[in-house]
Amino acid sequence: MTHGAASVIVVSRHRAAALTRCVVALTQQDHPLFEVIVVAEPAAIAAVKALDLPLKLVSFDEANISAARNAGLQLAAAPVVAFIDDDAVAEPTWLSRLSAPFANAKVVAATGFIRGRNGFSFQWQACEVDAQGIDHHIDIKEETLRDGTAERAVKTQGTNCAFRRDALLEIGGFDPGYRFYLDEADVNLRLASHGLTAIVPQAQVHHGYEASERRAANRVPLSLYDIAASTAIFLRRHAPTSDFSAALQRLSVREAARIATHRRAGRINADAELALLSSLTKGWAAGLAQPLPVLTPQQPSPPPLLPLPAGPRPGLILAGRIWQKRRLLKQAKSAAQSHIVTVICLSPTAKPHKLCFQPEGFWLQTGGLFGQSVRQGPRLRLIRFRHRIATEAARLANFRAIS
Repeated sequence: MTHGAASVIVVSRHRAAALTRCVVALTQQDHPLFEVIVVAEPAAIAAVKALDLPLKLVSFDEANISAARNAGLQLAAAPVVAFIDDDAVAEPTWLSRLSAPFANAKVVAATGFIRGRNGFSFQWQACEVDAQGIDHHIDIKEETLRDGTAERAVKTQGTNCAFRRDALLEIGGFDPGYRFYLDEADVNLRLASHGLTAIVPQAQVHHGYEASERRAANRVPLSLYDIAASTAIFLRRHAPTSDFSAALQRLSVREAARIATHRRAGRINADAELALLSSLTKGWAAGLAQPLPVLTPQQPSPPPLLPLPAGPRPGLILAGRIWQKRRLLKQAKSAAQSHIVTVICLSPTAKPHKLCFQPEGFWLQTGGLFGQSVRQGPRLRLIRFRHRIATEAARLANFRAIS
């Protein structure tokens, strides 16, 4: 597999610990030639500087992910530009697989699959988005190239996507009118006529949903203002003749159902529910009133590529019982400087497994010897320890080096 140079852009705001973990994981990519551009507020910039890595850094402290991505794009020197969120970590093979389709000159965008907090269940797979901003699931299991139109195109997820740099610059980059939400969908529709989009299921990241100004750590929304404003802007851009009243009703019903779920679970009270619905109404009005500037081609002059020391590393699996965890973690920290390390630490139970990248630079899988990892099949399975480790190692080998 041949890989051209790539630029990876990470946008962060007030989440220095998550950002640092994301960058540490990027140092384990098996892609041989890429740079990392971090766009974040001064405190987070200081945190990643402490890693002592060659990074391109942009100080930016505004709650506008589109503007932040454009700021990073100005420094991107590679022909392929990839994006990952600060609260996500990439499998070591992520960038190689996500960027490989760009060897085909017709490909202008690519997206992969996203696993959720437990490290196994999928949070996002494949879908298309239409001019109303509505998602349509598509059943994709293998790498696929798809074309699109201004009315419907493959939706790339912001925490796992890549674009041909020149094509993205030609359409004016990201629209800063989308401070949050539908920002990638807008790019997808505007870019559809320029070429194909690759869906790469094996290019995977793990996304944890850290707390932010817009949502709590338990995913309870703190405001619906930007979601509503972005939806109104999206319709004005892509479906100006649509029924806006019906669109607002559809959005209100969807968000009210989401809020009701959190209310039933006791995560919010009646006052918070009313405040959220009020923020939706205000955001919708703001989105209808906001000017829609013409997006023009960008022609930045970025500094030369600043490669991050990375490339293929040998893998190492450290497996043991729960009472051996302290020793396993100590070994993992030591070996993580030179290996892709996965610790599998199991208890004699049927507890479901969790898989998470640790800030110290290794992967940790925990759970019961008899419990599920992939959430399929029986919840309890009698199996010997050695066979279970071999099974998990075979699955992991699809995404990272193992011993």
